[in-house]
Amino acid sequence: MSDVDAATTLAQIAASCGDALPLPPAGSDEQVFAEPWQAQVFAMTVVLHENGLFTWPEWAQALSRRVADGAPDGSDYYLRWADALEDVLAARGVAAPAEVEATTQAWHDAAARTPHGRPIELQPRS
Repeated sequence: MSDVDAATTLAQIAASCGDALPLPPAGSDEQVFAEPWQAQVFAMTVVLHENGLFTWPEWAQALSRRVADGAPDGSDYYLRWADALEDVLAARGVAAPAEVEATTQAWHDAAARTPHGRPIELQPRS
């Protein structure tokens, strides 16, 4: 599942993950991800589940809470997905919200100083 990208369709995800995964909203042959980061946060979630960090029922509960707080039309679905992942990481003691925020800011800073076409590299924390 780690090879998920923005062109992945829901049918491909379902074939890879089976019925236990709370699937993103889309028709089975539509492109599921509008942006690469959406595919990446989806893939991170699947890999963390596959490695036993949480169960699908735990994930579905976290995602449901965040989706309920989201835009009525679902336009922010993957932002809510990322929020739910942060919630699960915090609940499991993997990453506190402040750590997630600091890493997010470091990523934005690194992206801003990286020339187009070059890999973004985070600086080690001092």
